[in-house]
Amino acid sequence: MSRIGKKPVTIPSGVEVKLDGSTIQVKGPKGTLTRELHPEISVKVEGNEIIMERPSDHRKHRALHGTIRSLVANMVEGVTNGYSKTLELVGVGYRAQKKGSKVVLNVGYSHPVEVDPREGIELDVPSQTQIIVKGIDKEAVGAQAANIRSIRKPEPYKGKGIKYSDERIRRKEGKTGK
Repeated sequence: MSRIGKKPVTIPSGVEVKLDGSTIQVKGPKGTLTRELHPEISVKVEGNEIIMERPSDHRKHRALHGTIRSLVANMVEGVTNGYSKTLELVGVGYRAQKKGSKVVLNVGYSHPVEVDPREGIELDVPSQTQIIVKGIDKEAVGAQAANIRSIRKPEPYKGKGIKYSDERIRRKEGKTGK
């Protein structure tokens, strides 16, 4: 059995969970998230726990069991605490500044790059070399952070670029003049 799938998701106080067929809606202090789940996995709310059950031990059902449990757990975590990812700009003259809800990046191109936040995502710039992506949907926060990082990926020779704060860049040795 899936060890993750059989573990129930506890519902903290202040969080409402509604099931409508294969659609789940989680409402909490930070907002509301709705997701269409796979119809073959049954989801039940018993007391203050959400329990997922699969119809058989088929490989597809085992995979879906753990995946759906993780998605539901991420929804509950998102509406209670929210998610954030921190990006750092490394390089001489690389900086970010906030203009309204947008963030303008100067990362070595001939023009500044404007980044619009997705729906439900907030971009914060505490310093010129740091960007914080916040939101209640873990998937959307990760996607927005990945899009910002893809504007100027960190390169292995000098380490310049946009990187996650916990990311370690493997450095390469440059050419040696023989």
